[in-house]
Amino acid sequence: MTFWKQFKPKACSVSLSATTKEDVLREVVDNLVASGVLDDSLSTKAYTALIERERMATTGVGMSVAIPHVKLAGLEQTAAALSVHAAGVEWGSVDGDAVHVVFTVIRPDKAGDRHDPEQHLEMMRWIARLSRTADFRRFCLQARTRTDLVELLKEMASV
Repeated sequence: MTFWKQFKPKACSVSLSATTKEDVLREVVDNLVASGVLDDSLSTKAYTALIERERMATTGVGMSVAIPHVKLAGLEQTAAALSVHAAGVEWGSVDGDAVHVVFTVIRPDKAGDRHDPEQHLEMMRWIARLSRTADFRRFCLQARTRTDLVELLKEMASV
């Protein structure tokens, strides 16, 4: 599997610093824009969609992981980031624990040349499996650089 290739080092972060879930989502969207993975013209729509998704139900899946994910009109290919918050942030997770690892996935709202909905579902299943892997979570927290995070995803490609 090559789902790890969807995660560009410049879009990832080993040093999220925001103190609220909403501000973490803003920080992640800003990182996606700064890296060129998400066009600036879509940043407000992306942030709003992520906030609305959290209002429907938490994306804090437990074990210190959140997987905020949304569809976005106007997007041609998936924008993804793996981010780490060393101190942890309150997320309203299903287990009540703070979140340290944040997988953010913003995908197009329809199929296209650069987006296959079936492949997207498989990628989301892969992310869910990684999230349940204790070693993966531990290594995320030990990552020193954004490239370390992507290399870890590459190593875990067969999970």
